[in-house]
Amino acid sequence: MPLVRNGKIVDDLFIRILDDAVVPDDVAAIVPAARLLADAGEFVQRGGATGVLWPNDRNVSELAPHLGRLALVALVFPNFRDGRAYSQARILRERHHFRGELRATGQVLRDQFLLLYRAGFDAFEVSKPADAPAFIKAIERYSAFYQPAVDAPAPAFRRRSVKNFRSDQPVN
Repeated sequence: MPLVRNGKIVDDLFIRILDDAVVPDDVAAIVPAARLLADAGEFVQRGGATGVLWPNDRNVSELAPHLGRLALVALVFPNFRDGRAYSQARILRERHHFRGELRATGQVLRDQFLLLYRAGFDAFEVSKPADAPAFIKAIERYSAFYQPAVDAPAPAFRRRSVKNFRSDQPVN
């Protein structure tokens, strides 16, 4: 399954760990949410980067105490009609200020790529290899947006007015 991160197709350096499997110390690993919450102390001691696979039916606020130690949060889309992970992404980025990798996983359709990116996702597990280049084109297609989002919190009219502001003009 191809991984698109920051507009490029890249190798996935993280391995997925099953519920009770041993987590190697020196590799980047993604663990299930229940395992992270149950064994949080174990993951603090690890040498490798830690990520979590977070289901869309759990409150992301439960992750707040652990976000500083996580390199990645993978949010699950169980089917393309279920958009709860969009809200989770916005909450993680805007309310909890998570700056690590935010990965969309599961059933993500080609026409959702740009919206996912605007919601704060910066990595995508793409189920169809042909969709990976399409994702890259989708995020390069538009250079400006009218509505605010995680990628551009100020609305277009505010960005435009700041861009056109000259310091030699008097302020009323």
